[in-house]
Amino acid sequence: MGACESGQEININDAHNWYNKFMKDCPSGQLSLYECKSFLSLHDINQEAEYYVDQVFNAFDLNKDGFIDFLEFIAAINLIIRGKINQKLKWYFKLYDADGNGSIEKRELVKIFKAVQAITGYQETTPEEFTEIVFKKIDINHDGELSLEEFVNGVESDEELFRMISKIFDLSNVLRIIQSGRKKASESCES
Repeated sequence: MGACESGQEININDAHNWYNKFMKDCPSGQLSLYECKSFLSLHDINQEAEYYVDQVFNAFDLNKDGFIDFLEFIAAINLIIRGKINQKLKWYFKLYDADGNGSIEKRELVKIFKAVQAITGYQETTPEEFTEIVFKKIDINHDGELSLEEFVNGVESDEELFRMISKIFDLSNVLRIIQSGRKKASESCES
């Protein structure tokens, strides 16, 4: 589900390079949501895409202070590069559970899927079709909500659903943007 196979690791050299890049782009040591959007060249996006970026940022802002510091940044990179399937699925669950109530409702999954489509252009299925597939396959108790356990176990045990979620919600594009340095507003991080 990430940019690389889970066997790859962030070595000392890579961590040093990530740190230098992070501090060069954001010498304050903290990346705000606005700066993150500039960092990824994502300022003129539609409302759905904006929602997804906000959700991803909030999921990586572990201490909820409104900033991503270097430790949160490297934790995010580590999850993308070498996180285990179970860890990634738990992170996806957190991302999809927009209201933070411990379950994913259909409306939340439709909304996040629309947001992902707005950024990636993925059009192989509609958000409603995708949501119905997911709930049909893994909503074991048919209550219209997915618990963390239902989600993780269901996706892990359904290879087709796992591939679909991996393809649709892959964050490796974000990692490639960060690595390639496609950032035009480095001065915005210096405030």
